[in-house]
Amino acid sequence: MAKGTFGERLKRERELREVTVKEIASATRIAPKFLEALENEDWNKLPGGVFGRGFVRSIARYLGLSEENLLSDYDLARGETSAPVLQKPEERIPSPPKWIPALAVVVLIAALVGMVFGGRYAWRRYAAHRAAKKASAVVSIPSSDAAQNPFVNGSPPPPAIATQRSLALDLSVAASAATRVKIAADGLVVYDADLPAGQNLHFSANDRFAVTAPDFFALLLDLNGQKVMPAHAPGSSSTISLTSKDLRQAAGGPTQP
Repeated sequence: MAKGTFGERLKRERELREVTVKEIASATRIAPKFLEALENEDWNKLPGGVFGRGFVRSIARYLGLSEENLLSDYDLARGETSAPVLQKPEERIPSPPKWIPALAVVVLIAALVGMVFGGRYAWRRYAAHRAAKKASAVVSIPSSDAAQNPFVNGSPPPPAIATQRSLALDLSVAASAATRVKIAADGLVVYDADLPAGQNLHFSANDRFAVTAPDFFALLLDLNGQKVMPAHAPGSSSTISLTSKDLRQAAGGPTQP
């Protein structure tokens, strides 16, 4: 795809519907400078990762265009304009001293001897543990207790419990403008500093995130592939909590723009 084709198409579709950049920004919460960068194909001014594709998907949905077709044009246009990776000149590695191979052989022999003796010791401990476990397994469980406890006979936990234990949270954070951000994962502060515009951060948690910022309108949040839009006015400072419950609710149906 020639340079400018994607941006010209996006601008033409917007103008055919008599929609301004300001109207799209207000409806999709995408900063106007990012919308203009897409129409001008100025990729250096756009955040990377899932956010650029998220912008295109939101714009296509608002203008009534095919999301997949517009994403394909975006990927093709941005992929062709990516700068090639410069290869470093070949550097010759000096040959190692002659004593290093002999030392490697000695170390290898010592490791093999340690593995043999260590394996014998580990096997003896395992056999003793297994014998003790069999002896303790002789005690039977009354049938009344087995009826009250559904997990006594080794039956798997209900699907709801298994799903709840397997959930994990993955948070992507970027900023449309430089702002201060504080992020806590499962009660532990993992980031507390200024976040430059366009920089992506990724965090993981088992159950909960707490995000504090002076202006949530400048933040771009993505929780396990779901775009998060905090209900805060521009310029407001507050803290939002993202939990596995929010993730289950988002998985139940499409996220509203």
